[in-house]
Amino acid sequence: MIDNLTWSGVLADPVVQAGTLAVVGAIVTRVALRPFPSWKLAGQVFFFAALTVLLLYHDIVPYEVGPTPNSTFERVFIALAKVVWWINAAWALIAFVRVFLIFERQPREGRLVQDLVIGLIYLGAILSVVAYVFSFPIGTLIATSGVFAIILGLALQSTLSDVFSGIALNLGRPYTIGDWIVLNDGVEGRVLETNWRSTHLLNGSNDLVVLPNSFLAKVGLTNLSSPDRSHGVSLAVRVVPTTGPSVIAEVMRTVLLSSGSILTEPKPGVQIKSLNADAVEVELSFRVKDIGQAGPAKNEIFDLIYRHLKAAGLTLARPIDAAGPPPGQVQSEEMVNPHRPTPLKLLDAIPLFSSLTEDEKETLAASMTRRTYKEDSILIEQGDTVASLMIVRSGALVATRQQGRKEIELGRLAPGDYFGESGLLIGIGEAASLRALTFVVVYEIAQASLTPLLHDRPGIAEELAATLSRRIETGQHSLASEGARLNGGSMSSLVTRIRHLFQVPP
Repeated sequence: MIDNLTWSGVLADPVVQAGTLAVVGAIVTRVALRPFPSWKLAGQVFFFAALTVLLLYHDIVPYEVGPTPNSTFERVFIALAKVVWWINAAWALIAFVRVFLIFERQPREGRLVQDLVIGLIYLGAILSVVAYVFSFPIGTLIATSGVFAIILGLALQSTLSDVFSGIALNLGRPYTIGDWIVLNDGVEGRVLETNWRSTHLLNGSNDLVVLPNSFLAKVGLTNLSSPDRSHGVSLAVRVVPTTGPSVIAEVMRTVLLSSGSILTEPKPGVQIKSLNADAVEVELSFRVKDIGQAGPAKNEIFDLIYRHLKAAGLTLARPIDAAGPPPGQVQSEEMVNPHRPTPLKLLDAIPLFSSLTEDEKETLAASMTRRTYKEDSILIEQGDTVASLMIVRSGALVATRQQGRKEIELGRLAPGDYFGESGLLIGIGEAASLRALTFVVVYEIAQASLTPLLHDRPGIAEELAATLSRRIETGQHSLASEGARLNGGSMSSLVTRIRHLFQVPP
């Protein structure tokens, strides 16, 4: 090589060209384009191709063992050029692997496979440098390293077992990040991370459970989040057989219809499991969107079971192994207090009238009207102002709101729920429509029935306003229009509106 002192000579020098290209490529791809994986891959491929063309132009073949130059400087330059070429080749392949995994949108699940592939790429680049730069026989190196690998493998047997088990688990994909799994030994939790050695679970107590991959590969597990996130739940209920099993099953179907926490598809089911002189055992099966919603859904279903059984005049049976008197001797609430009318029982269960005295409740109950609605009947249209309060005695209803062309379900009502307090107490329209899902029985309290009570005791206005305000704030008053969601001076505003509507003097 001839050393020229002119600028053109310097620029034409392959050492300067290769060195400049390598430095510029490293700065652009490793620094400037680092936050952009796709552009980084394109830049690395471009600079790698440019470096390849440049070396081949100067008769330097990086993937072949070339003749040994006489000049020491030239030998060093060619060796460095080949090393830089192999490093750029490895970087380009690694960038391709990472971009591919990002495009798959599974960067965390594929981290083990990604690390393995990257390790193999670096190992291949190192062996290539040893073979084509230093002309070292790879066969001898592999034979020597094989003995060392056997010794090292025996020393790291447990760790290597975890590593290869982790690779097998990631390739088999029995679970992914975010899945809830249950092992055969009872350990369960949500998968947070899978690394080379272990898998991390977050259990229901918010504790971190670390399991070796080799252990997970051997033990059986159930993935509660696969094939989709929905989760099936089953509940068993024992009912005293005072009526036919078909009637009890129909009550349980109404229970499922009343729930707003379970999925409507696949359709919930009710199955009679057994029948004897003591009880009818019924199994309710349904699905929830995610296993995390199973607990709240169970709580709601248990509450609805109690309310619907009570509304139907049925009694829960005692457990099979329970001590105490036989089921025939257990007195239900109806037997203990048979003379209390249904309207009074409904008023007892409503917080809105909890402040009324017994005489006031009896007066109000005497004026209540019983109404029935067939399945799919519309009880209230969105925007209607209903000057009465309706208490659900039996059946199930659904509340929906029309927003543009879309109908949104707001909630479902069961025995003991009530609606219409917006129109009754403050004279505003309902922001939802109510439709009967089954045959429904409701008891109606007209505005004219409540007026004498407020005139006789004006303090009831404050008590009703306080209860209604708490119901709005806690979100229980889901059928109220947006105008009823008052803040700041809500209590005083509600009292004023109630007094004005019922013409109660201050």
